Amino acid sequence: MALSARAIYEEIRSNDETFRLFCSIAAKGEAQGGWENARIAELTGDRELAAKIVRHGTDEDKHGRIFLSLLRKRGLEPIAVPADADYCILLERAGIGLSHARLAEDRPLTDEELLAYLVHSRVTEQRAAEEVELQRKLFADDPELGKVIRTIAADEENHLAYCHEELLRMVERGHGARARAMLRHYAQVEIRAYRDVSLAVMRNMGEILGWSRAKRGVLAFGIRAIYQIERLFTWRRMTTLREPARKNALGAHAPLRA
Repeated sequence: MALSARAIYEEIRSNDETFRLFCSIAAKGEAQGGWENARIAELTGDRELAAKIVRHGTDEDKHGRIFLSLLRKRGLEPIAVPADADYCILLERAGIGLSHARLAEDRPLTDEELLAYLVHSRVTEQRAAEEVELQRKLFADDPELGKVIRTIAADEENHLAYCHEELLRMVERGHGARARAMLRHYAQVEIRAYRDVSLAVMRNMGEILGWSRAKRGVLAFGIRAIYQIERLFTWRRMTTLREPARKNALGAHAPLRA
């Protein structure tokens, strides 16, 4: 019963149906992020910040297309994402970030709403950067996935740097206390949502692959254990702010990737 991260990823990758589900979940999340960023940019009065938000959304759209292209190369079509495995929707239902209802309005965003957007991005980009870094370590030299993962990993580093930079600007403008409180709250909500999504994805993958009850039980235990560690100890990695090594990572002079 192989339970290492590499073994699990390889098992998912080697089966068309689990690979299809994995890429569909990833593509939907990236496409939703692309749309949300584009809409937020339209409602942002600060043109310099809006341009960076557009760039963020363009990267997310690109990532979505990458996952769809991986499916096409195997002759597969995307499928509907199970509701309990939809990370973005679970976060919205938990009340963090900006809702689709708000984004459908034409009112310019307030500073509080821009702060909510940036905090949401800071927390979720931390998760995305960590996940893709794990995949980079596992598949960096893989002929099919290596280039794709390296491209996405570099983008996620830029996104995280941008979030740090823009939140620090908000702090300088007097929003420090609110930003810190929001970061703590959003981090705890994200940790719960990530646990729930991980359990849902594990259940769906297990059903397709015919995992034994014992294997599912061990994986579920591991997911819940990680949740407890994050909830009690490591959540602060999502809430700290520091000057990024990559300055103006999403600015006008940042190089675009194909």
